Amino acid sequence: MKTIRPADIPTAQMHALMLGSIGPRPIAFASTINRSGQVNLSPFSFFNCFSSNPPTLIFSPARRVRENTIKHTLENVYEVPEVVINVVNYALVEQMSLASTEYERGVNEFIKAGLTEEPSELVRPPRVKESPVQYECKVRRIIPLGSQGGAGNLIVCEILLAHFREDIFNEKGMIDPFKLDLVARMGGDWYCRANGDAIFEVAKPVARKGIGVDALPESIRLSPILTGNHLGKLGNTEQLPDAASLASVEIPTQFQHLQGHHLAAALLDANLIAAAWKVLLES
Repeated sequence: MKTIRPADIPTAQMHALMLGSIGPRPIAFASTINRSGQVNLSPFSFFNCFSSNPPTLIFSPARRVRENTIKHTLENVYEVPEVVINVVNYALVEQMSLASTEYERGVNEFIKAGLTEEPSELVRPPRVKESPVQYECKVRRIIPLGSQGGAGNLIVCEILLAHFREDIFNEKGMIDPFKLDLVARMGGDWYCRANGDAIFEVAKPVARKGIGVDALPESIRLSPILTGNHLGKLGNTEQLPDAASLASVEIPTQFQHLQGHHLAAALLDANLIAAAWKVLLES
C-alpha cells in the first residue's frame, strides 16, 4: 500500500487523489441567483442526499485552491438562500461541463451552455428545463469546513418541491435507471454513465437475515475459485438449503460444460443462486 499523510503533500495533489479514488460521484447542477437577480448555473460533484424527512441534499463548493476565493454559487446562496439542484443525465453532460467554466460574475451559464431557464414555483432561481429531475430547495445552513484554499462549504438544502419528467418512470411507477441515464463524476476528465452493463442489481438484506459468509461450509468459504462477491451472495441466504428443497432445481444447458466450483461461480454470476447451491452441496 502507498500511504500518504495529507499534511505532507500539496492540497491540489490530495484533491486529485480523492477525486480519482472516490466515485462515481453524483452531480448537483445547481442554479442560484443573487440579490440583483443575476442567475448562475454550476455543477458540483461533492454532493449527495442525506435525509428523507426532512428531504435534505448537501453539496459543497470548495474554495479555489490557487486564489483561496469562493465561487459565485456560494456567494449567491449567502445573498439569496435558495437553490435548484438539477440532476445530470447523459444528454446533458457536455452542456453541464461547459457551464463549469469559470466565467466572470454576472455571466449567465444558462445562456453560455445553451440551456433553458424554467421558472421555479417556490424559489427564485430557475430550473434547468432539460434536466429530467429538478429539486427546488431552501438553503437551511451553510457550514464552512475551513478558510484555506480547497476547504469545502457544506450547503444544506431542504427540498420544497420536486419535479420529475414522466418518461423516466417504469410501469410500476418507479424511476427506471436506464431511462434516467444518469452520469457521475470520476477523477480528471473522466465520467461514468449509469446505463448498459454498468448497472446491475444486488439484493438488499433488509427483509431477511442472511446466514453470513462465516456460516458457509468450509469447503465453500475457502474455495480458491469463488470470489468475495460469490460468497456474499451465498451468505445472503436465510438458511442452508437441503437436498429436498433443491431437488427440482435444474442447471441450464448453457452452463453444463462447466463443473464443480467453476460451474457454481458461473451460476452465481448469472444470479442463479439455487442452482449454484445445488452444485456446491453435491460437489
